[in-house]
Amino acid sequence: MDAILTGFSFGFLHVFSGPDHLAAVAPLSANANRKGWLTGLRWGFGHSTGVLVIGILALMFREWLDIELISSVNEKLVAIVLIGIGAWGLLTLRKTTIHRHSHDHPGHDHEHLHVHVGNTSHHQHRLAHTAVGVGIIHGLAGSSHLFGILPALAFPDTVSVILYLTAFTVGTLAAMSGFGGLTGLIAHRFQLAGPRWISGFMVTCSLSAVVVGLFWFFI
Repeated sequence: MDAILTGFSFGFLHVFSGPDHLAAVAPLSANANRKGWLTGLRWGFGHSTGVLVIGILALMFREWLDIELISSVNEKLVAIVLIGIGAWGLLTLRKTTIHRHSHDHPGHDHEHLHVHVGNTSHHQHRLAHTAVGVGIIHGLAGSSHLFGILPALAFPDTVSVILYLTAFTVGTLAAMSGFGGLTGLIAHRFQLAGPRWISGFMVTCSLSAVVVGLFWFFI
C-alpha cells in the first residue's frame, strides 16, 4: 500500500510541478473543448512512456550514456515544441469560424454558439497524435523526471517496485486528465459566453505556451 500511495502522489505532483507541462496541454485541451480530459490523458500516456524509456536507459547504460546531456538537449526541444504549440494555437484560431444559430421552439427562442475548425475530424485526429508526441518529448526531457522514479529503488522487493511505477503512471494520467478536462470545460463555458470570450481564452492559452517556451529555451 505504501508503494501505491507514494507512487501515485509523486506522479500526481510531478505533473503540476512543471509549468511546461501545463503550458503544453492548455492550448491542446482548449481546442479539444469538452474532450480536453482525453487530450490530457493522451499527453500523460506519452509522458509516462518517455519517462520509462529514459529511466531504463539510465539504469542499463548509465556507464556509457551522458543522460544529463541527453536531457539538456531534449529540454531545448521541449521549449521549441512549446513555442510551436502556441503558434499553432494562434493559427488555429485564425481558421476557426465562430457564429451563432438562432433556434425557434414553441414559446422559446434561443441561440447556440457554434465553433468550426476546418475539417473537424482531421483536426481532432491530428490533435490526438500531437498530445501523445508532446507527452513523449516531455518524458524524455529533464533529469528531474528520474527523481520521480528513483524512490522505486528504495523498495525491498520487485512487486513493490512495479506497484510504485504503476501508481506513478496512474498519478500522472489522473493529474493531466483532470487539468485537461478542466481547461476544456472552461473553454466550453467561454464558448457559450460568446465569440470574444472563447477567442480571448484560446489566445491566452496559446501565448502562455509561447512565453513558457521562450523562458525554457533561454534559461
